[in-house]
Amino acid sequence: MQLSNESQSFETRIISSLIKVFADEDLQAPTFNRATALAGEQYSFQVAYRSTLSAKYMIRPEAISEIAADLSIRSVGLAPSEFPIYGNHDDNLLRTTPGLYPDPLFPLPASGDVAALPFQWRAVWVAVTLHKDAPAGIHPIRIRFTDGEGHLIGEETFELEVLPAALPDQQLILTDWFHTDCLATYYEVDVFSERHWQIIESYVQIAVRNGMNMILTPLFTPPLDTQVGGERPTVQLVDVEVTDSGYRFGFERLKQWIDLCNLAGIRYFEMSHLFTQWGAKHAPKIVGTENGVTKRLFGWDTDATGDAYKGFLAALLPELTDFLESQQLKGRCYFHISDEPHSTQIEAYKSASDWVRPLIEGWPTLDALTDYPLYEQGLVQKPIPASDHIGPFLEKQVPGLWTYYCCGQYLKVANRFFAMPSARNRVIGLQLYKFDIEGFLHWGYNFWYSQYSLKAIDPYKVTDAGGGFPSGDAFLVYPGEDGTPVESLRLVVFTEALQDLRALRLLDSMVGKERTLAIMEEGLAEPITFNNYPADAEWLLACRERINAAIAEHARQTSPAS
Repeated sequence: MQLSNESQSFETRIISSLIKVFADEDLQAPTFNRATALAGEQYSFQVAYRSTLSAKYMIRPEAISEIAADLSIRSVGLAPSEFPIYGNHDDNLLRTTPGLYPDPLFPLPASGDVAALPFQWRAVWVAVTLHKDAPAGIHPIRIRFTDGEGHLIGEETFELEVLPAALPDQQLILTDWFHTDCLATYYEVDVFSERHWQIIESYVQIAVRNGMNMILTPLFTPPLDTQVGGERPTVQLVDVEVTDSGYRFGFERLKQWIDLCNLAGIRYFEMSHLFTQWGAKHAPKIVGTENGVTKRLFGWDTDATGDAYKGFLAALLPELTDFLESQQLKGRCYFHISDEPHSTQIEAYKSASDWVRPLIEGWPTLDALTDYPLYEQGLVQKPIPASDHIGPFLEKQVPGLWTYYCCGQYLKVANRFFAMPSARNRVIGLQLYKFDIEGFLHWGYNFWYSQYSLKAIDPYKVTDAGGGFPSGDAFLVYPGEDGTPVESLRLVVFTEALQDLRALRLLDSMVGKERTLAIMEEGLAEPITFNNYPADAEWLLACRERINAAIAEHARQTSPAS
């Protein structure tokens, strides 16, 4: 819509959540002003806008509707990317050049105003969080733009039809690794101080709101993405004291963590890795007190299966598992041995795994593992193969299969780098459903260090871990000024993928998997796999509409009124 007079010209267009609006190119996306959703769903769309005035123009967006939902408007900010993608990339990308990419979703300031810069397309992000009991029907949502004097300068209307069915609870287990040390470093607070706990709680709540139901729990400082011989800031939930008779352990902070996460809605807990990354050759950094002095007890200089560390784990793990059971975490808790072991590290990983697993009998272990032959050898109880290497695991019908992606999964498969279209992010919901994936892991909810944790970075300025990973791999949230996270559009689009998965499972419960897959893949020349899927946003949006229509039809046919 465009309203003009002698002093202004302002243009708006409703577009889907799967469009990334770049400030330095013309907007090609079609108008998108109607959709369906299930009760309990968070539905998002955008309103793009452009001013043709010669200077910055302050505008005020507002959402108006009588729909039974919580409405929010955020400004889609731009983030810099010096390293958007690897050189040997595929073609399913928006750009390959460094520059400014739409990503952070900034809450509107207290004034409610945002800037319209001359001849730049920008966007606001509208989220409609439907109540579980939202009545069925078509509900108009008006987005109005006014200027500094309150004059109406633009208006759009989006029609959202709420269907007579509610989105079921999420079954997928999802963890995006939560880095408590990054929070303490960025906000300059003492680890596990009262303020640190407040910040942790805020970040956990937003993670849960976006589908995360499992959390990496730092028993000791997690030995992840750390340079050999280097250290990350100490974040240790288990107290350790060395006494003349052995070790004494305290679990007070661990209980505080569990209570906080339970209250926020976390269902599953993954204990941080008991050995270092890429081969399980050493112990993680573990700090304790001896004769009243706090010092590092174990670390890079500790042989993973030497007598000292074996003795420590033999003392710790029985007490720890007893404590976890007392917290009703049996069946909700997983252990890690070492992250991403490869074929050249079989001996070290096997030695560590064979020794530890009897100490945690009855508590499942899981690790990222891409090489299927290692799983065949029984090294990992529950493997998590990368999405581009999952084929052999699917062919062998590994039960309860998980998957993950990180920086290495950039050819053909789904991922959520800045440079990738949002459809490539969201399509994973269909894939997770089709292949009955039990859990999904990603390493970077809020990793705000450079690669190998050599230094802290400002995630508003450095989005590629200091050139370590393509932008979009290392974190899903930005730090808000008040200790609360700023969501990225990548996080919210992935949440939409999870909602697609939940809708598919609802339809499955109504008509069965064969019929559900037929509806999902209708019109495709080839079936969906992890590396073969439709690339365009319009197909994905239409697919979800087909799923919704089938759910609504079944709900109407089986309702008492019918």
